[in-house]
Amino acid sequence: MSQRPLASGQAVTELIQMLVYLIITGVGFGLLMAFVTNGFVIGVGKITQMREALTWFQFSLGDSVGDSMLSLTPLLAMLVAAVLIIIIRRVFSISRWHGPGDSIYAAHRTDNELDVKAGFGSTLAAFVSASGGASVGQYGPLVHFGATIGSFARQITGGRLTTDIFIGCGVASAIAAGFNAPVAGVVFAHEAILRHFSVRTVTPIAIASITSAGMSKWIFGDSRAFAGVPDINLVEVLPIALIAGPIFGIIAALYMMGLRHGIRLVGKTGLTPSQLLFLGAILTGLVGMVLPQILGLGTGVVLDMLNMELGLAMLLTILVAKAVMTALCLSMGFFGGIFSPALFIGAAAGASIQKLLAGMGIMVSGPVMVVCGMAAVASAVIGAPVSGVLIMLEMTMNYDYALAAMLSVVTAALVSHHIYSHSFFDKQLLDRGIDISQGRGHLEMMEIPVRDLVSDDFVTAHQSDSKSDVVERMIANAVSESYLLDEKRFIGKLTLHELLQQPDDISLTAAADTAAISIKHDASLMQAIEIASTFVGESIPVIDRDKEELLGVVTEGDIFGLYLSTQNRITDLERS
Repeated sequence: MSQRPLASGQAVTELIQMLVYLIITGVGFGLLMAFVTNGFVIGVGKITQMREALTWFQFSLGDSVGDSMLSLTPLLAMLVAAVLIIIIRRVFSISRWHGPGDSIYAAHRTDNELDVKAGFGSTLAAFVSASGGASVGQYGPLVHFGATIGSFARQITGGRLTTDIFIGCGVASAIAAGFNAPVAGVVFAHEAILRHFSVRTVTPIAIASITSAGMSKWIFGDSRAFAGVPDINLVEVLPIALIAGPIFGIIAALYMMGLRHGIRLVGKTGLTPSQLLFLGAILTGLVGMVLPQILGLGTGVVLDMLNMELGLAMLLTILVAKAVMTALCLSMGFFGGIFSPALFIGAAAGASIQKLLAGMGIMVSGPVMVVCGMAAVASAVIGAPVSGVLIMLEMTMNYDYALAAMLSVVTAALVSHHIYSHSFFDKQLLDRGIDISQGRGHLEMMEIPVRDLVSDDFVTAHQSDSKSDVVERMIANAVSESYLLDEKRFIGKLTLHELLQQPDDISLTAAADTAAISIKHDASLMQAIEIASTFVGESIPVIDRDKEELLGVVTEGDIFGLYLSTQNRITDLERS
């Protein structure tokens, strides 16, 4: 009875080397992002505390005792932040801010590397924006920073490990450190950014996520913001969580619409980027003087909502104000994430629903609707429902809250998907002509120019040639098609079958098919495939439509051969 031979020594050595590379990569990213993420979060928190503690610029609206006090600090802080962001733009030569959408796009292209300089500059701008009080988040920039570091590491280390591994490690460790949620970090990297799972990528990503969370807890302490929530009666909560889900989905869709249309409207003002920044700083500062709750990350306000310390009128006010001011800040040139504001908006929506239920005599135990609102709105916005549930599970360490949140998340995601899109980032990329939903293969084929396939192996004819001359050339070259040119200008296609049926003295222009199927010179492989799907013949001319010149020809075999090789390469990448 024959036995299966043992693996060769070389195979074992390669496996050990690969494991060492994966472990070093995971641990390295985990350590780095633990310090970067916590430094960012703690730094924003310290500056926010200093800003809120300033009392130099307070004044009263009246002379009597008890008149409300206002502070100019929000306005001045926003103006300082605007100046710093203008400097960052110039130093880093940034034309637009880079965020999670760029990370998703980079992860879906085998030949794309992130702009490291723009990534660093965008992260610094997000730090300044959040510290100054702009209504933006911190986790989106940190996710992109992790992806940027991953892309940079991929460039300097060569091709031993794939871009997926590096980007995934950076993203997962950022989420793990930011939320103290290592499991959610692993799932988020695969669900929201990479959009596929493989054995080879999950190993270093898990190591990076666990290392980042462990190092954060060891050095910076346990930062579970929602730990210690009171127990709930799950049976009475689940129906309410299910019914509230569509409401959260509508709120998430409206929030994303506001972000998208805010950018479009501001683009029509004709103001320069610097003018928009100062206008945004003034508007945000003035609103912040009256509603300081909507400034910055709003972490303290979310904790107040969890403790049910705010009234219904205030909750509804800051819900609307937060959504509007986030759209305003991001559209006018400040930069930051949309996840933290989504958590804030979801918390305000959940607390409002719980207050309304209490007013109707329906008491819900614990701040469960606040947790459901945060998970549902944020998950719908980033397009990662499983990650949203896991983040709430790891932040509350309460299984019942996670189950209730799951019901709200799945129904909210379904509603927001039908109203808006899978996520804000998918729509953002779609506005740039990038359809992530089609997958990696489609994206790569849209990037491959058909000019890479062009061949100059074809027969040409000129108007002065006779029919017999062209027929002889086609027979001599064993082809059934030739191309009629006026110098370089393309006139039409000649086929041997048609020429043989025509009289000897016929004009070649009259015999040519001037409406023959052709491909534009700047078309992609994907566009060429669509054209070739309806083509019958020997070859397809590639035409420079601006000059009407024939650049060459491609065959169906060339097109579909490259298509199959691209598909096989993508499949191998995603399975490895």
